[in-house]
Amino acid sequence: MIRYTKAKKILIKSKIKIKSELIESSKSLNRINASDIYSPVNYPAGTNAAFDGFAINSKETKNLNKNNTQNFKILKTISAGDNPKLSKVKKFDAVEVMTGALIPKFFDTVVPIEKIIFYPNNKVKKYITISKKIKKNQHIRYVGSDYKKKDLIIKKGTIIQASQVMAFKTLGIKNIKVKKKPNILFFSTGNEISNNIKIHNWKVRNSNSHYIKSLSNNFLFNFIDGGILRDKDEKFFEKKIHKNIKSKINIIITSGAVSAGKHDFVPLIIKKFNLSNFFKGVFIRPGKPILFAKLKKIEKVIFGLPGNPISSSACFRFFVYPYLLNILGVRNEKPFMAKLKDNYSKKRNLTKFLKAKLTSTNNGILEIQVLKGQESFRVKSFVESNVWGLFKDGKAKFRKGELIECYSPIGPNMIS
Repeated sequence: MIRYTKAKKILIKSKIKIKSELIESSKSLNRINASDIYSPVNYPAGTNAAFDGFAINSKETKNLNKNNTQNFKILKTISAGDNPKLSKVKKFDAVEVMTGALIPKFFDTVVPIEKIIFYPNNKVKKYITISKKIKKNQHIRYVGSDYKKKDLIIKKGTIIQASQVMAFKTLGIKNIKVKKKPNILFFSTGNEISNNIKIHNWKVRNSNSHYIKSLSNNFLFNFIDGGILRDKDEKFFEKKIHKNIKSKINIIITSGAVSAGKHDFVPLIIKKFNLSNFFKGVFIRPGKPILFAKLKKIEKVIFGLPGNPISSSACFRFFVYPYLLNILGVRNEKPFMAKLKDNYSKKRNLTKFLKAKLTSTNNGILEIQVLKGQESFRVKSFVESNVWGLFKDGKAKFRKGELIECYSPIGPNMIS
């Protein structure tokens, strides 16, 4: 039995290699970029109008006031997407520009349409009348004012978000290199597990595989269902590991059969293989019997998760997820902190992952409340929770108002 901190160190040391692939940037959401990504162009590509209005030369308004006005001749209208080229520009000329329209070189400021007075009138719009000094650079977006060519967009090892997909497409990036999704082969175990909806009361519906599969739908890994291993399937499981040693499977996960019971065969089978790193049992709750093994000289690892649904989900969240982030090159996950709503006590030597409710006070202060029903079979409190609270070992009593580490229940925290 080892401490949670030591288990994490073993996981970090047991990193396997994941190759990269080139994909369309439009399909990169929630993927991990394999290299730094830089802007190939300036953005905006051309100096353009930030408002509908009229572009003029600000120098020509230097001496203007209510008693000394000037009419500027309207040359043409330029819309977004139009060629802004003008054949000839004279003093006191102006062009009407729509938002996003390129500004011809002679002009350096835009007067918004709301502030325009037309001459001779609003029906016959030949001129605009300016009656005050207009500042330079008003309502203009300059070339490269957002991204300059070779500016960094995102660093290597970033979980790509929708805002970053927007940047890729805005800047004309067609393809990007990302880490391949690791392939996870998942086995449920136990004679009691059933895939049927209607079951006898001595059976249990298979939920762990469906929970983890649902996490794979839009994040980090490919899920391969290995089916259900029954209590006498030791040899079958051993053959499955042998078969997948040379396959494209990166991670094998079992749920159940890892404790010390008569039918808990997973540890005995795994120990038959040549292992470089191994642990069985961690001072945590839920999930104490968790197992991890790295196959020696082979880029594959095995996780043995407990069978109770909350134990399985907690171990996936706090062991498998961090491992996935590490092998994909994502920076260390940071918790967010919340004030404990009520006093809480536990055994000093245990790290506990607790189902909790995160709320915000009227002043915007985050608070965490430990929910009732922490037993590992209780799904109701898991449904009611919206965060995991991590209560570290080495401490037995946690006081109201104390800051507690919080983790998203369905994926890594997206905090820089």
